[in-house]
Amino acid sequence: MDIMPFIISAKTAVVATAIVFVLGIAAAYFVGKTKKLSPVFDSVFTLSMVLPPTVIGFFLLVIFGKSSKIGSFLSDIGFQIVFTWYGAVVASVCAGFPLMYRTSRGAFEQLDRDMLYAAQTLGMSEWKIFKNIMLPNSIPSIAAGTVLAFARSLGEFGATIMLAGNIRGKTQTIAIAVYQAVQNGNRRLAYSYAGVMIIISFVCMFAINLFERIQSGKSGER
Repeated sequence: MDIMPFIISAKTAVVATAIVFVLGIAAAYFVGKTKKLSPVFDSVFTLSMVLPPTVIGFFLLVIFGKSSKIGSFLSDIGFQIVFTWYGAVVASVCAGFPLMYRTSRGAFEQLDRDMLYAAQTLGMSEWKIFKNIMLPNSIPSIAAGTVLAFARSLGEFGATIMLAGNIRGKTQTIAIAVYQAVQNGNRRLAYSYAGVMIIISFVCMFAINLFERIQSGKSGER
């Protein structure tokens, strides 16, 4: 069993999760502050959650392909997204972002509004309120969203194979390796890759449940 798909998947998931962590929390805070247009922004930010991955991959190809302005500009400066590892990261970011965004927004909405109003009354800036009150009190949900985004990025297939392709040793992730093994009639190899994915996914979900249980226990002690 080739170990490269695991390395590529892990590297892609880590980088994508780091990006999604920042963008998801920032988007959740932004939408929470945008009252009138929040339904519009919320729909845009969660659209990739309901769209078929191949559709997402198609639009990413349109955006980053050499025939587009963005793709042409990137090509001129010697940077390419399509059929590279960077394409796999972009596809994974699109897959994991809605999960991070939704969990972060849900956590911010559940915060005690009186606590936030009291902080404003005491003259705290918006940044200090966000850093010292909102984030610390939303850690359980943010942690859960981070793990979910990581697991989703690790298993991304449709958008990845369309944007990054299936290049062995460069863009072939575990999910793509399973697909190719099935296509080649190598069920044993497909079972091996799939088994590893099941174990990793189980560990991620178990970690979320365990963390939430620990946090609930701490809250009960208080």
